[in-house]
Amino acid sequence: MERMADTSASNSWKLRWLNARNRVLANPAFQRFAMRNPLMRRTARYHANAMFVVITGFVQTKALTATVDAGVIRRLSEGPASTGELAQGAGLSLEAMQRLLGAAKAIDLVELAAPDLWVLGQRGAALSSNQGALAMIEHHKLFYDDLADPLAMLKGGRGQGRLAAFWTYAPAAGRGDPAAADAASWQGGGEGAVAPYSALMAASQPMVAEQVLDAYDFSRHQCLMDVGGGHGAFLAEVAQRHPRLSLILFDLPAVVDGAKAKLAGRGLSHVSVRGGSFRDDPLPQGADVISLVRICHDHDDAVVRALLKKAHAALPPGGRLLIAEPMAGTPGAEVMGDAYFGLYLWAMGSGRPRTPAAYLALLAEAGFASAREVGTALPMVTRLIVAER
Repeated sequence: MERMADTSASNSWKLRWLNARNRVLANPAFQRFAMRNPLMRRTARYHANAMFVVITGFVQTKALTATVDAGVIRRLSEGPASTGELAQGAGLSLEAMQRLLGAAKAIDLVELAAPDLWVLGQRGAALSSNQGALAMIEHHKLFYDDLADPLAMLKGGRGQGRLAAFWTYAPAAGRGDPAAADAASWQGGGEGAVAPYSALMAASQPMVAEQVLDAYDFSRHQCLMDVGGGHGAFLAEVAQRHPRLSLILFDLPAVVDGAKAKLAGRGLSHVSVRGGSFRDDPLPQGADVISLVRICHDHDDAVVRALLKKAHAALPPGGRLLIAEPMAGTPGAEVMGDAYFGLYLWAMGSGRPRTPAAYLALLAEAGFASAREVGTALPMVTRLIVAER
């Protein structure tokens, strides 16, 4: 009772402080004073610029998309080019290309090496070789269509737009009976129904795999099973560093049908391919480490709870489970975990971003003896949680 009173008093003081702070910050006279005051000017300018970036963020995104679609990134990755050459390649007028290049220059996609001689900027150069990022830029057109009226998207319920249609396995929340829609979506329509998202995952997987492989040593294990592993992109990256590790791929039958040929083409015919649904079927046994790479945040709590229990049952004593994905509450990358994935997964119709603490609680509930977060070099791209059975 005494603790509740202390908490209530603390909340009361915090609320009064926040209200007082916000009244000051909203006061135009204070804003003008902060801009003129030498001690406060730098902070005031920082927050003003940050707010402007938020306001103009969608325009910057569209400028990026247009620069990629116009072939500017691809052409400049081959060497310098003039405005006229870039305009001709894109089918744009000279004036239109000048406007596009000005926008691209402002966000460091391109820069001038000499008068009317364009080269890639620092961000453009990094983007030019990142096939995963380029694939996501193309894919995001679906998401941005859903975001044209974000309030309508939220009012309409989860999974009502083009993005949900792309992710064919996502439960069509709000479309009749969610349970029936969920079951139907998992029965699928063959490899063609899942090919688009399998291809997207394959293109974007290497940058995630690099983070996981740099952070975790798989050499201590005998056999890795990647659950929801698509066409085996993650396992292929693991195999390059740990060729002696036995590998199992588990995914929907329609997905693994396409995975066999792709794995064979990469010299990985030895990968054991198992078809099934982790919603409906138990996970195969035999692996002493299981990976869930960008799987959990795509699914709601009930599905994740059941999946973690199945992983626990499939592992031997001392076996480990790896959860790798972007997470909510990531310092310095809150926009990625909380804003981007929060709305993306709503549009997709399934899942939600979770904090590492939320996963630790779910793992304890599933029966794992211990779990901890292992640091990665780019937590914005993926964070890693390792649990031991």
